[in-house]
Amino acid sequence: MQIHQLKVKTQKPKRRVGRGGKKGTYSGRGMKGQKSRSGAKINPIFEGGRSTLIEHLPKVRGFKSMYPKNQVVSLEKLEKYFQDGEIVNPAALHEKKLISKIETAVKILGDGEIKKKLAIENCLVSKSAKEKIEKAGGSVK
Repeated sequence: MQIHQLKVKTQKPKRRVGRGGKKGTYSGRGMKGQKSRSGAKINPIFEGGRSTLIEHLPKVRGFKSMYPKNQVVSLEKLEKYFQDGEIVNPAALHEKKLISKIETAVKILGDGEIKKKLAIENCLVSKSAKEKIEKAGGSVK
């Protein structure tokens, strides 16, 4: 027998499986069980009757706001770290490491006394702090 005498055997067409109807086998659903049936709607949390992972985790109570709290600076810190006539703003406070972030709001509270003339800009100021700053000759913008 020579190579030119060989006959090419045609391949049988492959069976398309898993597409529903009579030709498919299980249509990608596996064999038996609730999930193989039509109309099966199972909660993704459901674990066959046993306690779910969510039920085992500890419950965290309370509420956490998505808005950060104001960073607080007292007047006695301003008295200690700033010179007479300096401008106090979030950048200056961050430079002197009195606050951690420039982006979050800064509030100056009236704890302690102040004798230096300071110009406060872009900061929230309490009533008592404002009175003490203006009494010392400073300004609040």
